[in-house]
Amino acid sequence: MATVERTLVLLKPDAVARGLIGRVVQRFEDAGLKVVGTKMVQMDAELAKKHYFDLEERFGKEVFDLTANFMQMGPVIALVLEGVDAVANVRRLVGATFPNESAPGTIRGDFAHVSKAYSQSNKIVAANLVHASGKPDEAKYEIDLWFDSAELFDYQTVAEKYTF
Repeated sequence: MATVERTLVLLKPDAVARGLIGRVVQRFEDAGLKVVGTKMVQMDAELAKKHYFDLEERFGKEVFDLTANFMQMGPVIALVLEGVDAVANVRRLVGATFPNESAPGTIRGDFAHVSKAYSQSNKIVAANLVHASGKPDEAKYEIDLWFDSAELFDYQTVAEKYTF
């Protein structure tokens, strides 16, 4: 059953440094998603550990360290987006984790190109511009980690008349 839900999106330091904030946010808004929370944050080691709490267990210490260091290179833009099946729709708009595997028309497919093979052989993070929650329960955890309830807003857009 389709439901209105919220999800977390992080515009990573590479997206911020490349000046892609507006273009990326526009993709989400063009798809009928609503921004209900936003802020710029400099991720520190403690926040990286909480956000990527299972990364080391799943992929090893080296992957965790590379990812945490990358995310601390510069500010990130944290967004909470709301919409019908927001988690799945945001993931569809973002594209595959590795930009070279992302379809044209997705954020990663249009704005990034680093491959898994290149990032692994050079021991770097595949700069893929965006983090998006993978599942609704993950979205809830991440939203609660990044935002206080007072930082999230309920309001109605004109577009909701036609999309919700």
